Amino acid sequence: MKPPKAAPKLRGANSPIMLAEQDRFLARDIQWLSNSNLNRCYHCQSCGNGCPFIRGMDYPPNGVIRLVQYGMRRQALESHTIWVCVGCHTCSVQCPMGIDIAAVMATLRRLALEEGAMVAETNILDFHREVLQSIKQYGRAHKLGIMLRYKARVHQWFADLDVGLRMLAKRKMDLKASRVKAMGEITRLFIPHWKR
Repeated sequence: MKPPKAAPKLRGANSPIMLAEQDRFLARDIQWLSNSNLNRCYHCQSCGNGCPFIRGMDYPPNGVIRLVQYGMRRQALESHTIWVCVGCHTCSVQCPMGIDIAAVMATLRRLALEEGAMVAETNILDFHREVLQSIKQYGRAHKLGIMLRYKARVHQWFADLDVGLRMLAKRKMDLKASRVKAMGEITRLFIPHWKR
């Protein structure tokens, strides 16, 4: 008798979609919350072709849309893709149907947090919180501050030291944070819509 095969490792958005329990209203809810019509997606995969982080994803962006269309709530909310997505809008710009895929990913992340879904990427939530804190404080991302606060939170001071030093040498990170002039507008972004 042969031993069972080990599950294959993720290889950049190649995971097959397996049907499981379905939520009939997931697509409707995501469309309403993200203000994006997912029914327009005909799965041309233009979104994945332009994504700079596709290799770290378990499903391509259109694969996540397919999970939502099939009503596969748990798989969509626990996928690596929604956390690997940095919201750069490359997928949204390349979509021939004009679907705001970055907004769909942000909506799925929000639902995952609200519902207590398992966060697929370890420490990614801490990183997202540090980026938001930097934007809230300065109106933009101060990379050095984000990195230092994140490293302090996860206690991995030297994990990416070589990358950080190269970024400093190439002037990709500012030592001192600069603040945008219209901080009032940025502050309003962090006020819940029902309190505005």
